[in-house]
Amino acid sequence: MQAVLSAGRMVTGSGGRETADGAVFVDKGVIAAAGPRAAVESQAGPAVPRLAFPEGTLLPGLIDTHVHLALDAGPDPVKTLQDATDTELYPGMAERARRLLATGVTTVRDLGDRGGLAVRLRDEIAGRLLPGPRILAAGTPLTGPGGHCWFLGGEVEGAEAIRAAVRRNAGSGVDLIKVMATGGGITKGGPPVWQAQFTTQELRIVVEEAKRFGLPVAAHAHGTEGIAAAVAAGVDTIEHCTWMGRDGFDVREDLVAAIAAQGIAVGPAASPDWRGFAERFGRERAEEMFDRIRWMAQRGVRLLPGTDAGVSRAVFDDFVSSLEFFEHIGLTPAGIIDLATTGAAQALGISHDTGRLAAGYRADVLVVDGNPLSDLRALRSVRLVLAGGHPLDPELRRP
Repeated sequence: MQAVLSAGRMVTGSGGRETADGAVFVDKGVIAAAGPRAAVESQAGPAVPRLAFPEGTLLPGLIDTHVHLALDAGPDPVKTLQDATDTELYPGMAERARRLLATGVTTVRDLGDRGGLAVRLRDEIAGRLLPGPRILAAGTPLTGPGGHCWFLGGEVEGAEAIRAAVRRNAGSGVDLIKVMATGGGITKGGPPVWQAQFTTQELRIVVEEAKRFGLPVAAHAHGTEGIAAAVAAGVDTIEHCTWMGRDGFDVREDLVAAIAAQGIAVGPAASPDWRGFAERFGRERAEEMFDRIRWMAQRGVRLLPGTDAGVSRAVFDDFVSSLEFFEHIGLTPAGIIDLATTGAAQALGISHDTGRLAAGYRADVLVVDGNPLSDLRALRSVRLVLAGGHPLDPELRRP
């Protein structure tokens, strides 16, 4: 697509910096120019098509840092996955990717699938065979024997098996390594969420082997023991980080200080159904958990936006509800947009080409009605979304 996109306002920087009557010139999948509309139009020339949204806002495409495209978000997504062949599973994954893009999400990090399907989908989307966001795929997550998400095929035991699994994932072309440092809620009969599945030394082996291939490591960790091991091992991100102990919450000030000092990003993976979760879990207990995330942010821990889409009730077309969780814990709409664009891009190592509207960046662009810098609900009024310069709407596509 080649076009000049303009809007009444354009988000140009962190903290809600904006340009009135802003525009971007999209050419061959890249932002060729960005800034005040008059200046951008003069660079583009009169023959380039114009699309104007005078009452809208131009902003970078959103980044969901925690999804599972292989799961369908239904009442029992694990059984649905287990009952399906890879051939049956793949079309649903493609449709879920399309739904993410339709809601303004132009990059996702898929944190666990089966049989390399997310890598395949990533490549088909990148090759324009299917519509969807850019995918950073973790492939098969490492877990202990019978551990959390064992059904994805990543059971390992011992140092050599861990190294072999990392090498196998790297060889399949993944973008990162995922390891289940603790148990998790969707694995029936598996270890409890607070229980560690790997020792600190074993997680160090994961990190060391991953670094040999230039791959970051994301650690699923609900329990404090697993969080401590992940921090000591030097992982890049911790998913969930709910500070669970055998008998309740077990929060450690020294670990939070280490997370902040080491620059480890924390993804709470707040489901779009986080309000319903609070009702089911118990409001008081849920607020205690939410307070831990607020507390980490206040101590300088970098937070990541993610939906955990695919697990039950975590749908693929309501990223905004997950972003509203951060508003609940005290962030401003402008700060949350930073979190879902520039901040996420920096944490995922892709800030060199996405997360901003600037010349030379991928044309990951979102246009919405209204002003999301003052009201996040405006993000639900999507007018146009481009991923790498390619719109979801086939009528807008160009050679």
